[in-house]
Amino acid sequence: MSTGRGAADLNLSGITPVNPLLAAPNLLTMVRIALTPFLVVTVLEHRFALAFGIFLVAAITDAMDGTLARILRQRTRLGQYLDPIADKVMLSSLFLVLTWMGILEPRIAAVVFGRDIGMLLVAWILYNTTTLRDFHPTFLGKANSFSQVIAIGFVLLSQMPNQPSVQAWVNEGRTIALNATIILTVASGFHYALVASRRLELAGNPGSKPE
Repeated sequence: MSTGRGAADLNLSGITPVNPLLAAPNLLTMVRIALTPFLVVTVLEHRFALAFGIFLVAAITDAMDGTLARILRQRTRLGQYLDPIADKVMLSSLFLVLTWMGILEPRIAAVVFGRDIGMLLVAWILYNTTTLRDFHPTFLGKANSFSQVIAIGFVLLSQMPNQPSVQAWVNEGRTIALNATIILTVASGFHYALVASRRLELAGNPGSKPE
């Protein structure tokens, strides 16, 4: 969901040391990971009202962990990596399951997974060929994650029994959110590739300055 902590927000200087596993923000993030199997099971059982409730709780924990990290000054390197992993585990699982059930079109999952796999490959190349270790989230990346959260929320809502008038705006919201997800997924993927290319260029020419 990626609305919480990011590498760009991480500043460990001047912060009281804390056990990463006991830090409140990280505990919330781990709760989100723990909720994923239950969320997947409820979707597979077509209990979409319960699934939407669990998904809403997960979204709230995502918003809270970043806020708590700033308020409690408990930003940790574990949280820096755990937060996006939790988002990917939950969202990817839902895209996969909903596609397998025939609720989502395969092309949507293909675009989402294609971008994620591409980003992992680029990150692996940067990690193994350069000294770069911090991969800062971009605005487009955050917008894409947010659109995925909204899209999944509308998809779950669309599977629940609603009044015709309510179902109409839910279906409209679902269409808009899914289209936005496809556009932002492609755009953020190309932008990430551009940024990675630039960082590789700078790593190969230490004397050059970023634009």
